[in-house]
Amino acid sequence: MSDRFSSIDHQMMAKAISLAKLGQYTTSPNPNVGCVIVKDQQIIGQGYHRKAGEPHAEVHALREAGAQAEGATAYVTLEPCSHYGRTPPCAKGLIEAKVSKVICAMQDPNPQVSGRGIAMLKDAGIEVEVGLLEPQANQLNRGFIKRMKSGMPFVSLKMAASLDGKTALANGKSQWITGANARTDVQVYRAKSSAILSTAQTVIDDNASLNVRYDELPDGVRSTLDESSLRQPLRVILDANNRLSNDLRLFQSAGDRLILGSTLAMQHNLLNAAHQFDLPKLLRFLATEHSINDVWVEAGATLAGQCIQHQVVDELILYLAPKFMGQDSRSLLGLTGISDMADTIDLNIEDIRLIGQDIRLSCSLR
Repeated sequence: MSDRFSSIDHQMMAKAISLAKLGQYTTSPNPNVGCVIVKDQQIIGQGYHRKAGEPHAEVHALREAGAQAEGATAYVTLEPCSHYGRTPPCAKGLIEAKVSKVICAMQDPNPQVSGRGIAMLKDAGIEVEVGLLEPQANQLNRGFIKRMKSGMPFVSLKMAASLDGKTALANGKSQWITGANARTDVQVYRAKSSAILSTAQTVIDDNASLNVRYDELPDGVRSTLDESSLRQPLRVILDANNRLSNDLRLFQSAGDRLILGSTLAMQHNLLNAAHQFDLPKLLRFLATEHSINDVWVEAGATLAGQCIQHQVVDELILYLAPKFMGQDSRSLLGLTGISDMADTIDLNIEDIRLIGQDIRLSCSLR
């Protein structure tokens, strides 16, 4: 434990982070932020950011604290904003409330504004500390942070296979490889994502809607999130050959769609000479033009393999079902050209756990 921060500081920032997590299904493209205001080691105000355009976490906490905020300490998971957007700057609000100290988990990752909120607070005579539980705060907003720093979204590639690495039978049947618990788990990942990326082939093969099915979310999620507040991710479908038809479930289900047919793809220069999607350009387009923080990729072996070969995957989520499907079944990845062990793609396993009877691996690429 750092000498700068007491056990109370740690407890209060942990509380602020838990509050911030309540917004992870609704705040995109804004970051998840929580705030706790403390006086005499007692919480007098707390809040979290719920939705873009609505009051920030600090505003909710200050409203609850009222006049008691004078002389108090504010714990915030992200540097208070310093600019006027759809809401006034939170640094100004903390100054006007006359808090005596602000502890931030991390600085704003936007290089154009990073440090300005902290400077405003310090110039007003408020003591500021930064860095308490910073790794947890980074994890909370990894997509937003990556977009702010690099102009690219955080990409999670989801795959599901049998233990012998198969994703569908030779005749194309694949429902269901994994069990109900794993499918519920996928709904949670979808709900946290800003966009779901797939292909026309996957949509046609599975007649997939690719949205979040509220009634399949776990009870713990639904207890804190009513259906009307759920933010459906943008469904981005790659359809360079214009194969999709309006009778598919994709067009009958809730949520916005971005169908990248040939005309739109060429308009934004997203296709290469081989009439294939340039994945880095595509992802940058989603981040810059649509403010997408987190992309959840659900597709077949071809797009999955391309994502890995183009090194655009930040996280691989692989569900392994306890079954064998045989050598005639379809393989997990469309990876070609590997003829030497030195050319294999190695993974770092970050987490492994049972989801029902299936194994879920969370990996990063080395």
